[in-house]
Amino acid sequence: MTPKQRVHAALRRERTDRVPVFFWFHPETAQRLGSLLGIPVSEVGAAMGDDVRMTWVNNNWAMEGIVTPEGGSHTDFWGITWRREGAFNQPAGFPLAGASREDVLAYRFPEDRVGFLLGLMAPVLAERDRFFVGCDVSPCAFEMYGRLRGLEDAMADIVADPPLARTMLARCADFALGLARRACADMSLDWLWCGDDVAGQRSMVMSPEAWRDLVKPVMAELFAVGKRHGLWVAHHCCGALRPIIPDLVEIGLDVLNPVQAGCPGMDPLELKREFGDRIAFMGGVDTQGLLPFARANEVRNSVERLIEGMSAPVGGRGPGGYILAGSHTIPPETPDENIFALYEAAGISRQEIFDRAADLRAAASGGGRRARATRGGTP
Repeated sequence: MTPKQRVHAALRRERTDRVPVFFWFHPETAQRLGSLLGIPVSEVGAAMGDDVRMTWVNNNWAMEGIVTPEGGSHTDFWGITWRREGAFNQPAGFPLAGASREDVLAYRFPEDRVGFLLGLMAPVLAERDRFFVGCDVSPCAFEMYGRLRGLEDAMADIVADPPLARTMLARCADFALGLARRACADMSLDWLWCGDDVAGQRSMVMSPEAWRDLVKPVMAELFAVGKRHGLWVAHHCCGALRPIIPDLVEIGLDVLNPVQAGCPGMDPLELKREFGDRIAFMGGVDTQGLLPFARANEVRNSVERLIEGMSAPVGGRGPGGYILAGSHTIPPETPDENIFALYEAAGISRQEIFDRAADLRAAASGGGRRARATRGGTP
């Protein structure tokens, strides 16, 4: 099966030759793997055997796509300042923090940069014939407003000035909607990827009732864009979002990510049993404890059990409904052996990875596929 065929089959609950996989690597992790495999960072996913190609066309590009040195910072064209803290960029300056109501309403989104943002999809679309491709228009509503206003002020608006919050959440969503409409109309996509972090490690950051009133309607509009174009709709929300999963299903969700097992109500196998006849899941691999700190055999065994449970038939549907992925980006402290064990659990051997890397090097040098030699040992 090609990667595109594999993911579509899994989402249709048809049998596949192996579970589809898609992992995000922290830039330092990707750099290390690229050096090990002798390939550019941009080719690491291809060598590892990932089935999905996707990139950001909204503000997540400024968070994930710009690598800043430790302690360094940059300001994006939304006016948000990002500072590198540890392994990740964190928002450190908010253009609407402390602003008056009038100034908040006067904010203008970077409409003049839409062409640039959508252009980031070019490398992804170049691989659309073979790979399952998606366009990420997140953050879509509340998370975007929190980056503009600061989380404290954004939450205060929801409580003290609901009309302002409603207006600004709709404007955040309108910017994402514009990106989604153009991407879905002009690009050959397999899914539309939405996202809005509205939950923390223990609970939602707002009440489910407030989410249903303020956020659910605009997310329904976004989901509908993908549906009108015959695409799968995936949605990312970290944390303990269990109270609103039925609502997401109601408005057309197809795939939920990232399924953080350590959060209350987010046990992957329980969610599979409850919702697996209606939605698919992508995620569930613990990137905070298991991957960085367990032994390789523990990683392999744990991931094998996860794949078995999450790919099982549920509610009269066939097998599948699962894409193996992490609960977050694979961090730099994850040992190489644990990364290989993770992929081995999915049926992708270390030898296959080194073979693909050799093919990529040969293709880059104009030599096509080359005779394969064992690299890096075998499982």
